Amino acid sequence: MEALLKNGLQPIVHGSVSRGDVNEKSDVDVVIPEVVPSYMVEAALEASGFKIVDKIMIQASPKYTVKAHLYLDELTTVTFPLVKLTRKEREFYRFGGEIDVEKLKENVRVLGVDKRLMLIEPTETGHIESSIIGKEVETASRLNISVDIVRERVRILTRRDDIGRTGVYLKYRLLDGEVFEEALKKFASKNPAIRRMLIKREAL
Repeated sequence: MEALLKNGLQPIVHGSVSRGDVNEKSDVDVVIPEVVPSYMVEAALEASGFKIVDKIMIQASPKYTVKAHLYLDELTTVTFPLVKLTRKEREFYRFGGEIDVEKLKENVRVLGVDKRLMLIEPTETGHIESSIIGKEVETASRLNISVDIVRERVRILTRRDDIGRTGVYLKYRLLDGEVFEEALKKFASKNPAIRRMLIKREAL
């Protein structure tokens, strides 16, 4: 995060690291929640000694933005959108809990919801867990986000529990020398759904 910050980028860390309910198998998901040139992110990481071991472009469904994922190891990822996030997509990170590098240094932990739909409330000695099912409005208020994103996450995650993971709409591993922006253009030229999403986001 400091490597990115030094280069004018504004990263957050999302999920269990921000909430504090971490273990040795927890993912470290660093996010730059705005569109930035991919070469800037890669150069910032490599200049600080990080090695990028994989580059994958992912789109969860045709209506969601396409995101770049830079893997530093099996558990550590730097993610950023290739197209502007909608309000709900931005709120997704606050739903799961997010902090910036200064709060991370100060050992601050924040409220957030995990994949079990449990609200994680940090305490001085650990955390308190409580289900958000049936408490969507209260949860939205406590996290300072819209109730729409809370209801959407409840719908998606309970559906996944019922029928299992359904995969993603697009998952593409970049070739050697390929850049994310070029890969996105390539897919948009062939895929009308991706092209429509790009047009809609440009209008935001």
